[in-house]
Amino acid sequence: MKNYTLKTCEELIYKYVNNLGGECLEIEEGCLGLGTILLHSAEGKKAILIKEFFINEWTSGHTIRTYNNLPKKYNKLID
Repeated sequence: MKNYTLKTCEELIYKYVNNLGGECLEIEEGCLGLGTILLHSAEGKKAILIKEFFINEWTSGHTIRTYNNLPKKYNKLID
């Protein structure tokens, strides 16, 4: 599992929404970071799921997962 910084994830969200025309959906609010964010609906691009995970009381990290076909549970949230 690769750990991404908050800044890297924020840059990814900015590029996905502003440059590629995708949408950002906040599924779960984060405590120190982003929580759970779903980036979707960019023409010809994969959907991206960003999840925050606990490291210690002062730090959290983020994982990034890409999907060619979005799982059904996330499709339900979009509709």
